[in-house]
Amino acid sequence: MLAFAKDITKNISSHPEEDKNSELKEYLDYHRALNHERLIYHSLDHAKTNLQNGITEAAGDQEKLQNYLKHNFPVSGEILKGADTIIFMLRKLINGQNSTNNWYKMNAYYLALAYDSIKSFIDIYNKITQKNPDTAADFKISEGMEVDFDDWVYLFFPDLDFHIGKELDGSHYPFAKRNKAIEENISKETTAEKSFEEALELVKEKNGIEDTSINFLQKKEISKKELELFYTSVENPIYEYLTEREDGSWGAVEGESLLDQAYYLGSTLKVWVWRKKEEAESTMDDISKILKK
Repeated sequence: MLAFAKDITKNISSHPEEDKNSELKEYLDYHRALNHERLIYHSLDHAKTNLQNGITEAAGDQEKLQNYLKHNFPVSGEILKGADTIIFMLRKLINGQNSTNNWYKMNAYYLALAYDSIKSFIDIYNKITQKNPDTAADFKISEGMEVDFDDWVYLFFPDLDFHIGKELDGSHYPFAKRNKAIEENISKETTAEKSFEEALELVKEKNGIEDTSINFLQKKEISKKELELFYTSVENPIYEYLTEREDGSWGAVEGESLLDQAYYLGSTLKVWVWRKKEEAESTMDDISKILKK
């Protein structure tokens, strides 16, 4: 099974605050309806199948194939320039996802590829959900609801370091805040006449950036070593720390776990997005009424 930041085989069962917060409960009910394993499997399978079709349609036209990769893999395709490499990596991801004996940890190259694959599939899945709910139900992913990609990424990706230098929206606030801080540190170093590569090395330790992420940001070709997925037995409790209850020390609420805190923040961000959308729709309605006068 692929090891994301949280266990994709489980949904949060309860939260100490949900009985007192209707918006939090609505958010958690949405998450309790999601089947993360099915979402990941279909995302990777869709990416692989479509890429195989894209290779066939390109019929040896490398420019056409590169345009396909750029369009369908906007983050990872720029770095993973070869379609054969992407197909190989997608197969590795699918095999890892289908394994029940081990957790497979992804590096920046694989996370970027998973990011592109999930986004592409969710865009299509949400359209199917709107137009053909019966067809969407066959995927067994969300009990008829659309899936919020940004929210899913916030909860289940360990970081978006591979996205440094590219714009992130407000719903990715925790990652956007980290990436902006890293980008500012890089800018300070390059302003001091350091090269981009030198700047990355200087900020790497300060910001806790993994070596593979540094290679990805330098647009280095993925190495044979980086093509391997790190694995550990599913019996290894890699997610245990997330459910340990806090003792009410600074920054934590008595009885809450890191998992509780993550979902609470996710709910806050989600509600912020909902309200921004409502405000925008209300403004559009007001403008429409004025124009009709």
